[in-house]
Formats: sequence, structure tokens, C-alpha cells
Amino acid sequence: MKRKLLLGLWLSLLFAAISVLFWKNEFQYSLPTPIPKDYLAVATGTKIDLKCCTVDQKPVFIHFFNPECPCSRFNAPHVSELIKKYGDRVNFKIVVINNEKSVSIEEIQKKFDAKIPVYFDREIAKSVGVFSTPQAALIDSSQKLYFRGNYNKTRYCTDSETNYAQQAIESLLRHTNAPSFDALALRAYGCSLPKCTK
Repeated sequence: MKRKLLLGLWLSLLFAAISVLFWKNEFQYSLPTPIPKDYLAVATGTKIDLKCCTVDQKPVFIHFFNPECPCSRFNAPHVSELIKKYGDRVNFKIVVINNEKSVSIEEIQKKFDAKIPVYFDREIAKSVGVFSTPQAALIDSSQKLYFRGNYNKTRYCTDSETNYAQQAIESLLRHTNAPSFDALALRAYGCSLPKCTK
């Protein structure tokens, strides 16, 4: 009888531990990211002041990245592919937002296999209405927000039909209207941006 109770207790603890791990590493990221109380929405077409990021008349693509966020880590290869494919026609930038540990510009560039500008400025996220990672913002050559949203409907960016950020880049480069995306493209999923600490 005692052995059955111990076995039942052990199995219950094991199930609880597996449930917690599943929540921490998978399920919570399949839910929309909670919208912060002080969030100010930024509409598509809004003029964006990118003092830090303008170099020429090319569109600017900003990747919001948190090295501590599993979703950000999983989509890094996809972002690297976008940089390689469109880097001659689009100015790619990475904005790193995290509180956990400091990372260097060189570490981030190595992770994406690209010598592109890296910023650690949370105000850039606020200026385009981003409140989770990974997210993308595409600003056209007249500095208007063309697209802000997700890279793909799958966490690993494996569904080529829903490569939202890539579709936005291609549409902008063809000088067509921004494609109409479903809610999965525009609703934030992933890790909430860490709060500022001083």
C-alpha cells in the first residue's frame, strides 16, 4: 500500500514537472503576448523617426531580438537568410532587448553571421509599436512604417506560405501595396519585452 502511494506521488511530481517544463519552453509562446498597460499602438503608414538607423534611401528592416527568448533563438537562422537574400537592397538592423545578461555587438553579429548594425535601445521598439520578441519592423524609404509583425506562424519559421516578414520585404521592393495579413502575422507572439531597470 505504501509503495503504491509513493509511486503515485512520484508519478504526480513527474507529471507536474513535465507540465511546468512544457509551459516554460513551449505552450506559453503559442499564446499571444499580453499587451502592456502603457502600450501605444503605432499604425502602418506612420512616419517613424529613426535617427539611429537611416543611412540612405533604402528601406530599413529592424529585427527585435532577445537572446534569452527561446522564440528569438529559434528564428535566428531565418533572419540570417533574409539578411543574406535582401541585404543589398534593404538596410538590416538588430535591436537587442534583454535584462538577463550583457551581450556584445560582435556576439550578436556572429549569431546572425552578418556585420550589420546592432542597437541596445528600447526606444526603437516603442517608436514602431513592438512589445515582444521576435518581431520585425519594415520602414519604407520615406520612413513610414510598412509592416510590423511576426516572421512566420510557426515558431521555427518552417511554413514558407506564412513567411510574413519576407512577404512584406518582397512587396515593398516590388513597390506594391503592403499585403493584407491575417491576425497571426500582426498579433504579437513570443517573449514580452523586459521592463526597463535602472
